[in-house]
Amino acid sequence: MSGITLVNQVKASKFLSGVLQPVANAFVNAAGYRKLGLRYDDVLREETDIIREAVNRLPDNEGYERVYRMKVAFQYSLSHTIATKDATLKPEDDIRYLTPIIDEVAAEFAEKEDFNNIKSYSK
Repeated sequence: MSGITLVNQVKASKFLSGVLQPVANAFVNAAGYRKLGLRYDDVLREETDIIREAVNRLPDNEGYERVYRMKVAFQYSLSHTIATKDATLKPEDDIRYLTPIIDEVAAEFAEKEDFNNIKSYSK
């Protein structure tokens, strides 16, 4: 997951975090995944090798909970309803359980790619 990131600068600046935090909260509420009982990492697409490998590295209980949350959200979607107030995910419960593993796997894949692209010179 390479690219330019301004996360540290925004977190360090009171002004920027004060301006951008309400925008971020509005975006999360508009996304609606919490209303279905899902966490942020539940909605990441498993189409890349990195995320697929990170999901495979999850502990068994976390993997089972993830599948359960997805099945419940799918059921809500089929019935065109949303979770009740007590079943809706609260912001403090929306923890990133998969993102640290994704970062670890991405670093390993990058290291493997660098290692595979080493050019050897013989005399």
